Amino acid sequence: MNFEGLDPGLAEYAPAMHSALDPVLDAHLNPSLLQNVELDPEGVALEALPVQESVHIMEGVYSELHSVVAEVGVPVSVSHFDLHEEMLWVGSHGGHATSFFGPALERYSSFQVNGSDDIRQIQSLENGILFLTKNNLKYMARGGLIIFDYLLDENEDMHSLLLTDSSTLLIGGLQNHILEIDLNTVQETQKYAVETPGVTIMRQTNRFFFCGHTSGKVSLRDLRTFKVEHEFDAFSGSLSDFDVHGNLLAACGFSSRLTGLACDRFLKVYDLRMMRAITPLQVHVDPAFLRFIPTYTSRLAIISQSGQCQFCEPTGLANPADIFHVNPVGPLLMTFDVSASKQALAFGDSEGCVHLWTDSPEPSFNPYSRETEFALPCLVDSLPPLDWSQDLLPLSLIPVPLTTDTLLSDWPAANSAPAPRRAPPVDAEILRTMKKVGFIGYAPNPRTKLRNQIPYRLKESDSEFDSFSQVTESPVGREEEPHLHMVSKKYRKVTIKYSKLGLEDFDFKHYNKTLFAGLEPHIPNAYCNCMIQVLYFLEPVRCLIQNHLCQKEFCLACELGFLFHMLDLSRGDPCQGSNFLRAFRTIPEASALGLILADSDEASGKGNLARLIQRWNRFILTQLHQDMQELEVPQAYRGAGGSSFCSSGDSVIGQLFSCEMENCSLCRCGSETVRASSTLLFTLSYPDDKTGKNYDFAQVLKRSICLDQNTQAWCDNCEKYQPTIQTRNIRHLPDILVINCEVNSSKEADFWRMQAEVAFKMAVKKHGGEISKNKEFALADWKELGSPEGVLVCPSIEELKNVWLPFSIRMKMTKNKGLDVCNWTDGDEMQWGPARAEEEHGVYVYDLMATVVHILDSRTGGSLVAHIKVGETYHQRKEGVTHQQWYLFNDFLIEPIDKHEAVQFDMNWKVPAILYYVKRNLNSRYNLNIKNPIEASVLLAEASLARKQRKTHTTFIPLMLNEMPQIGDLVGLDAEFVTLNEEEAELRSDGTKSTIKPSQMSVARITCVRGQGPNEGIPFIDDYISTQEQVVDYLTQYSGIKPGDLDAKISSKHLTTLKSTYLKLRFLIDIGVKFVGHGLQKDFRVINLMVWQGSFKSLLVPKDQVLDTVYLFHMPRKRMISLRFLAWYFLDLKIQGETHDSIEDARTALQLYRKYLELSKNGTEPESFHKVLKGLYEKGRKMDWKVPEPEGQTSPKNAAVFSSVLAL
Repeated sequence: MNFEGLDPGLAEYAPAMHSALDPVLDAHLNPSLLQNVELDPEGVALEALPVQESVHIMEGVYSELHSVVAEVGVPVSVSHFDLHEEMLWVGSHGGHATSFFGPALERYSSFQVNGSDDIRQIQSLENGILFLTKNNLKYMARGGLIIFDYLLDENEDMHSLLLTDSSTLLIGGLQNHILEIDLNTVQETQKYAVETPGVTIMRQTNRFFFCGHTSGKVSLRDLRTFKVEHEFDAFSGSLSDFDVHGNLLAACGFSSRLTGLACDRFLKVYDLRMMRAITPLQVHVDPAFLRFIPTYTSRLAIISQSGQCQFCEPTGLANPADIFHVNPVGPLLMTFDVSASKQALAFGDSEGCVHLWTDSPEPSFNPYSRETEFALPCLVDSLPPLDWSQDLLPLSLIPVPLTTDTLLSDWPAANSAPAPRRAPPVDAEILRTMKKVGFIGYAPNPRTKLRNQIPYRLKESDSEFDSFSQVTESPVGREEEPHLHMVSKKYRKVTIKYSKLGLEDFDFKHYNKTLFAGLEPHIPNAYCNCMIQVLYFLEPVRCLIQNHLCQKEFCLACELGFLFHMLDLSRGDPCQGSNFLRAFRTIPEASALGLILADSDEASGKGNLARLIQRWNRFILTQLHQDMQELEVPQAYRGAGGSSFCSSGDSVIGQLFSCEMENCSLCRCGSETVRASSTLLFTLSYPDDKTGKNYDFAQVLKRSICLDQNTQAWCDNCEKYQPTIQTRNIRHLPDILVINCEVNSSKEADFWRMQAEVAFKMAVKKHGGEISKNKEFALADWKELGSPEGVLVCPSIEELKNVWLPFSIRMKMTKNKGLDVCNWTDGDEMQWGPARAEEEHGVYVYDLMATVVHILDSRTGGSLVAHIKVGETYHQRKEGVTHQQWYLFNDFLIEPIDKHEAVQFDMNWKVPAILYYVKRNLNSRYNLNIKNPIEASVLLAEASLARKQRKTHTTFIPLMLNEMPQIGDLVGLDAEFVTLNEEEAELRSDGTKSTIKPSQMSVARITCVRGQGPNEGIPFIDDYISTQEQVVDYLTQYSGIKPGDLDAKISSKHLTTLKSTYLKLRFLIDIGVKFVGHGLQKDFRVINLMVWQGSFKSLLVPKDQVLDTVYLFHMPRKRMISLRFLAWYFLDLKIQGETHDSIEDARTALQLYRKYLELSKNGTEPESFHKVLKGLYEKGRKMDWKVPEPEGQTSPKNAAVFSSVLAL
């Protein structure tokens, strides 16, 4: 703190030092008025301060509550109620500021603002107080520290300031301009010229700036341009004060008389709607100050300098009975202010006293004040006496007074020299990727630093958690990055490397040698892949979701069930959740919660993935719970088994995840309110402890579940918001305990790190010398991981590091609605037995099932991975073995891991986000049977979404009941697509093209034609798929889709939803039909009915159900042949003239399959068919694979075999 220029006479001394200066006080003076008073050495008689010993305040009527001396004998120049805290600020003519806390006016702080000039205005801000003197603006903390000191021109004579917003200030005075100051930069941003100089008062409303001039005028100025919009000539002499409320402006001042200026007892009142004066208001006092005090009415308070105060309505008559008198110590009142709550009035007089008048015994200055920070008590006076002459006495115990002399620690200029900070070295990533053209180097921005900024840190460790929002990993297989040396490759973000063949030559098996399915990461908002895997490996959730089917177009439960079905059928090949994520993007709640990331944000890593996945976790559980509650149970799977999913009342999601609670709110008046509620997950609440105390995870979990807190809440008894004590009691525990870790800053990360270190020391001490430096078994053969039943393997040092999370926890419901939580170890299991935990009612053991972690990388954003304990039923279905194993799921990378790896969190790069604990023997409580909910009715006729579709435009005939397909029936299939997002690619320095992100396609039309029977060749499905997403390219030349075909308002096509068409294809697949088409791989992939399998594709349809003419007429290591060329060569048909038509393509594929059977003799003569293919390829090379221009266009529509289609 700068004490230069501080008057030593203003210092506070102990009363004993001034026994000779004690003044003679009046017997009625309250002794509390002189607490901590700075006494004038000459002494001042305060005989005119009659304050009653006990003050009785009548509710609703202003009466004097307290009086206090600010500075003896120095007039008060300004008073101001703090707008943020319960404080009153007072400035004196000597440039001294004093603050008082609360209605008791306890002295809070006192300091010198200016050594010579008086304080003319005070304005409170959130972080400090602004003081205006003649030519100085000073911003100081409430304790007295200077934040900034802005010196104005010496010729300035400032009198008023106005805070227009949180960072802009206007200052006016006797000169002919007003200054605009930016409080952020502490610079003058603009100077407004004033036509009439002398602006001493400024006010603001949502319409105008109001400036009061010394000439007696009040000008109304535009809020943006500051130009004069209107002007009131209020008084002929001078303006004393004015105030604005609503549509009224009231002013008081002086009028010119022959003998000089005289106080005018008429208040000038103006209507701001009509911009004219209304009837003046005559008052019975000489007005010097006035303020609107709007409570029930817009009443005015008019104050005279002699201490008289009168209340009156601005549009009525003043009543002499409404006058009360303030008893100032000095002859004059110098200042007046009203609190923001209108409950308190403050008056300052010419002898340095402050009088507080209130309308209630316990007033508050603001409606919602924050807590005030108080300084620590001074310990100097309580220290014992010291004999400083002793040689062994530490000199640091002797308090050192403030001094203006040079300290020993101040180095002279001769012994020090300024040294500029050296420029940091160029990033190694830039040097590695830089390409030189001449003497100029080019490199992509690695985004390790802010643009045009170099962060300054005292320690390298400060950067570890400086931003939890800038994290992402490099792909597996890249060269080792210098900043990722501590992150294992399997944890880094994996990306698909695209070639000119797309994904066909990408080896997914390199990343996943198990039979479980991964998920592709290139789809927008695929950050939730890890959580989809967690939900899939919860057996009751998986069975429930796969049994669910409803009529909603965008139902997350339905789409998740379809995705789970794909994951079930996959044999180690990655799936894509495009349909699920498409439905996810259409839900308004997801967008409102900020869960939908833009492509640019996802690529640049702007999203905070840890917070994002925790919000997504809460959202998906809530959404599934709502979807299950809305479901009317289909008859196909109603009542299957004893513990059916289709229970009445709450949904099964609620039974699995919901925790029933009682929330108790206890007001300080004694009123208690109890409300029942439920939650689907809990958020960890960490203790505010920096001492390194040991906390079990169970302790922190109990604190988070049974949360006790003090907060403001509505009290029905008090009929207002009151401080309440809120407690939470658990009535029923969930079967699956979901926990959001909320490690979003360095504070929580340090807590995890500290507790892991304490746990490591305790574990080492517990095991003693039995701990080995290496693991007891090899990780190469993952099937042998784990220990034999009943045998405890001693852990290694590496397994104990960074571990705080237990594998099991034990919870017990007590009789008084309490909850006991403790960690449950293998040792407890062996001591009490595996079934002991279930013997006692209300005791449950939860086992850790999954952890979702955030992998940090300061370059680009972050990745999310999951550790999942895969149960016996999943291994039984996939591999035919029964055991449990922990796996790492990193998009399409899946790898078995040791169980200790799932609970090890090195907070430098691996941060926990979500935890899933499940009750022991959970699967035995639920019916795990799955029955396909898709029925044959999906193929029957349905209404179109298009408003303009007419029956004459129908292009298909729905199946009749006697036409329902059977196993082995042929169905011709073709699909058309549109582009939602263009492909992202870059051109390498060698001229080759590298695909960064493939184009995103969406199915737009699906056609299925009958493959046998009397109506062979007639379509029974020809659906145009409605889309709510923006289409960037309709690909009309190749798809035949035109703008408007997919718009329900103007389309004339049979328009339906993607879900409806998906169900039709799923039913055909499940019933066992054989699909005939050309290029079915891409069709099924975009429809989301296929997965990748090594170097070739595997449909969710079994191989014997797919008849693809691309491969029927293909020779190994030769090019694929187009449908148009095959139709011309084998069928003498010329198709796809101007555009493609899916009905035409599906019929042609059926004809080509018939031709294949004819040429290959049903596959019995491969030799002869091989000769046919050789002739096909020779003809293609000669024709350059182009069909000759048609002389007379023919097509399958004119073929005799399809004559019945003309009936359409």
